[in-house]
Amino acid sequence: MIAAVAALLTGLVLCAAPAEADGGPPPGTPTAQSFGGTPTVGAIFRNGLSMGHECSGSVIVSRSRDLVLTAAHCVYGRPSGWSFVPGYVDGRTPHGVWTVTAAYVDPRWQRSENTQYDYAILRVAPQRIGGRAVRIQDVTGGNLLGTAPAPGTRITDIAYNAGIDDKPIRCTVPVHSTKGYPGFLCSNYQGGVSGSPFLARSALGTRTVVGVIGGLHQGGCYDWASYSSRFTPAVYRLLARADSHAKPDVVRMPGGDGC
Repeated sequence: MIAAVAALLTGLVLCAAPAEADGGPPPGTPTAQSFGGTPTVGAIFRNGLSMGHECSGSVIVSRSRDLVLTAAHCVYGRPSGWSFVPGYVDGRTPHGVWTVTAAYVDPRWQRSENTQYDYAILRVAPQRIGGRAVRIQDVTGGNLLGTAPAPGTRITDIAYNAGIDDKPIRCTVPVHSTKGYPGFLCSNYQGGVSGSPFLARSALGTRTVVGVIGGLHQGGCYDWASYSSRFTPAVYRLLARADSHAKPDVVRMPGGDGC
């Protein structure tokens, strides 16, 4: 099923779940449910809104107010002209359609596709609204960028299964660790959820992104267990580079997920 979705979309694997043989989810594993969406999380379209979305992303707080976090394996080449649609639901674009202009990845992903650095930051162009230039964070707000959560931390992952004219899904669950990768158990995370944020609440009550679906097996092999690269201070160095509008990357084409 996952291979079929990947072939149908772009030849990339955009799935979520675990490395072990699929004996099915453990008893009590919840199932992600669709809902009406949230402004800071959206769908990524590579070929226009009529062709369906293929990955997920989220707006992160930055001085430049124009940055979106996703998975590195979702990005390749120069993604200029791709679209990010925050709050996408049932084909509607309540917070606009934002054009991607640049991408940034960690050097270790760029050199060797190190799966502990399977995250990317996209820059999107401003829009003219009411006669002035407006950036995406001004419209949607943003989530703070954080580091990897401790096992047991409860997170909410908001994601888009690949498709068109649909709703996002979400699940709130505790994080576990597998081979050094944070992860969670929840069914119905299928092709398209890569890049979706692990959202935790800070001590002040603000939302913090502490991971994105990716990393181990590009997020996993089955729909009931999902993973993230382990966010370390390196993620802040990437944020600083994107925030300064430094020279963007021509991102390597990702290989297979090894499932």
